[in-house]
Amino acid sequence: MAISGLVITFNEAKNIGKCIDALFEVCDEVIVVDSLSNDDTVKIAESKGAKVILQKFLGDGPQRIHGLPFCKNDWILNLDADEFLDADAKEFILNEKYLSGGYDAFSFRVKNFLADKLIDFSGWYPDHKVRFFNKKTASPSKDMVHQKIITTNEKRVAVHILHYGWDSFEQIIAKKNQYSTWHAQQLFDQGKKVSALKPVVNGLTAFIRCYFFKKGMFNGIDGITIALIQGFFSHMKYAKLLKLQRQDKLLKR
Repeated sequence: MAISGLVITFNEAKNIGKCIDALFEVCDEVIVVDSLSNDDTVKIAESKGAKVILQKFLGDGPQRIHGLPFCKNDWILNLDADEFLDADAKEFILNEKYLSGGYDAFSFRVKNFLADKLIDFSGWYPDHKVRFFNKKTASPSKDMVHQKIITTNEKRVAVHILHYGWDSFEQIIAKKNQYSTWHAQQLFDQGKKVSALKPVVNGLTAFIRCYFFKKGMFNGIDGITIALIQGFFSHMKYAKLLKLQRQDKLLKR
């Protein structure tokens, strides 16, 4: 199996052992790029046979890019510590179906779980992520948050990643709040400009889309809560960008 598993971590002691065990089912090496964790992430990763690279967090995309030179194989399975291949994805890789067709990256469907509950509404399924690619011609983007794979020939396949990202709504909100800060800074650095109405309009639009058009309304309190969180993220991303714009304007006076 000429595949390298690549994982970026920070305080993932809860998940990293299971993640590495799962990666070794389809990979012949696992590289962990750790952002100076202060729990047992590194100790557990090394005990499981992974090679650990310590690197202060550079951002989602840059952190993954940093790990690529340490991977001996061209094909990279780049999962997060709380992501696992479903049976259909394992079968796709182990049977080497990725070698036909000349593709250099594959987008898998993602099943997102809140604790043990599958969130298959409010736009959370089918969620698609490129987590499997050939580093010769494809690579993570340099985006601070929500990096994507820059590829010349990508294919979507109907196999799945299982994502156990949160145990509570509080964790989702905290993570979305952090992402909104990173995303706002990224947009600001790119020179993106927004009006004062942008946060409200985008937040409301995101809520309406997730609740009414993405089946949130048929899933009780969970449906409206997830839709509100999606609206919150969209609103805060642009509200924080607006704040950065105003601060920059004051500094230039």
